[in-house]
Amino acid sequence: MSRAYYAKSINDFLSDDVDSILGQLVRNSSFAVEATQRDAWLSQITLLKAALTGLGSRGSVYFEYAVPRLGKRIDVLLLLNHVIFVFEFKVGERDFLSTAKDQVWDYAVDLKNFHETSHSKAIAPILIATKASDQPLLITTSARDDGVLKPICCSSSQVLTVIDHVLSFCDGDVIDPASWDVGGYHPTPTIVEAAMALYNGHGVSDISRSDATAINLSKTTSAIAKIIQSAQLNSHKSICLVTGVPGAGKTLVGLKIATEHTDANNAQHSVFLSGNGPLVAILQEALARDKVRREAEAGRKLKKGEAKSEVKLFIQNVHHFRDECLIDPSRPPIEHVALFDEAQRAWNLEQTAGFMLRKKQRPNFQQSEPEFLISCLDRHKDWAVVVCLVGGGQEINTGEAGIEEWINALERSFPDWRIYISPRLHDSEYGAGRVLEQLSCRSNVHFNEDLHLQVPMRSFRSEHVAALIKHLLDLDSNSAKSALTSIADRYPVVLTRNLDTAKSWLKQQARGSDRYGMVVSSQAQRLKPHAIDVKSPMDPIHWFLDGKDDVRSSFYLEDVATEFHVQGLELDWACVVWDADLRHTPSGWKHFSFVGSKWQHIHKAERQMYLKNAYRVLLTRARQGMVIVVPEGSDEDPTRPHSFYDSTYEYLRSIGLVVL
Repeated sequence: MSRAYYAKSINDFLSDDVDSILGQLVRNSSFAVEATQRDAWLSQITLLKAALTGLGSRGSVYFEYAVPRLGKRIDVLLLLNHVIFVFEFKVGERDFLSTAKDQVWDYAVDLKNFHETSHSKAIAPILIATKASDQPLLITTSARDDGVLKPICCSSSQVLTVIDHVLSFCDGDVIDPASWDVGGYHPTPTIVEAAMALYNGHGVSDISRSDATAINLSKTTSAIAKIIQSAQLNSHKSICLVTGVPGAGKTLVGLKIATEHTDANNAQHSVFLSGNGPLVAILQEALARDKVRREAEAGRKLKKGEAKSEVKLFIQNVHHFRDECLIDPSRPPIEHVALFDEAQRAWNLEQTAGFMLRKKQRPNFQQSEPEFLISCLDRHKDWAVVVCLVGGGQEINTGEAGIEEWINALERSFPDWRIYISPRLHDSEYGAGRVLEQLSCRSNVHFNEDLHLQVPMRSFRSEHVAALIKHLLDLDSNSAKSALTSIADRYPVVLTRNLDTAKSWLKQQARGSDRYGMVVSSQAQRLKPHAIDVKSPMDPIHWFLDGKDDVRSSFYLEDVATEFHVQGLELDWACVVWDADLRHTPSGWKHFSFVGSKWQHIHKAERQMYLKNAYRVLLTRARQGMVIVVPEGSDEDPTRPHSFYDSTYEYLRSIGLVVL
């Protein structure tokens, strides 16, 4: 099936009459074609026919070429000799807006990163404002110098000239359209992009990598689907524990199951639950905005509040779900399937009981959060399934019980529930090895390799980033050096002591709408001299979703996000500013909290783990690369002398990080 509404060789395009081309575009359109769209297509067809006539070159033309990860279509894609041209037309426009430049650049970068037969090709993004005057023709490569040119702005009369200049500027072999056409498209979307694609009916296979080094997410979703079907058919109650390294797609798996069963009248109606407030708010807002936009494109009006109400049916804050279940302790929830994201962060008994006493006026509450949540689904008389999506080494806050409490709850109170787990739950970072030994004599425990996602997808340029960060934080220098060497040519990790240098580097690396931002530990309270205040309120929705013209967005590099804001989410490029809360010393990491006017040692092992995990979260947020800033400090300030920072900097430098 063609990804374009119209795809022909250049010669066929030139010989087809305008009405025939327009008719094919209209027939293949997903929406009713308005007069403005019809006129835009007529303008594009006429302009390109004039520009391509007489070139006599081998190639093909594609109108409305689909880019699923971005949920959009390229106006015109042209294969000509050795170059892929990406055209974005702004019919009737005189100006070249920055958003339009980013749009066409995004298309070009998407092809370069995710379309197999475009990886090694020169790609030229061209922005055409049909009413603009002639522009100076500037043809340059970006900082990454991977064959994707910077956007070229031109008028209608300059298209042929631009094509000639680009063909002369770029090198490469002639592209065979037939071979190029069959190239696979294997994107790695952000969680926001993935949620929008799934919500709009795309399958996991449409929006995930499927190369030889990546775990096929379809296997995991299929395994869960079979468990749900079995539970329904046989009236079982089952819990499924899905494990995975940071960025491997656990949340994506949960969203896939939830989006397939959003009909409340369906017996397998599901809900995606997360205690991660920023993640839930961002996903709900992003999906609502996207739904409003799509309805507007189809000529229908929809208020964002209405759209958000629909979204909330299947993506909810776990605490809201809990509160609803507290109202009537005997009534089961409407959903038979509940998917808990970041299940390792559920509260232990002490934290849950304290909350219930303070906020809900319920003294003597005797259940941890995992035990209570399982009990809610257990109210169903026939069947129920709980799916726990578990990240290793990501508990970052007081009272987070880890996966061990889910298993303890099952042993204490739900002996009849079937347990489906990954054998990888034995790994030390999940902290469940001792409890799993207790399950060895339980007959209804089933191990399934497909329930573990071991290859990170967030860092699509290299799956070894998570391993690098693990070795770095474990102070395994040799392994860290090896991991860094393996990713050096695809995923830059650089080091500096100057924040302005870091900001400049970020801006140089980013292309199109690549999102970048600064992240810091929530304990990093002595970065105020650098205009970084972790206590200053920031809105994660604006920070993650708004554009470059909004001062509240991550792009402005003013507001910073902490581990609590970014866990489960990602940036394309990250600046991690490392404070004196976690200090490298010859005897290992030292952990500190800033109280009053001075740093105090953190002695409790649990709090030390939270701080280390906070840096694990921060250092695994970037999809394409990151810069780490270790400030120099000042001996004039007793809260941040050079000695608090120098050893950390030297340790990172010794691993081999490139110094800016």
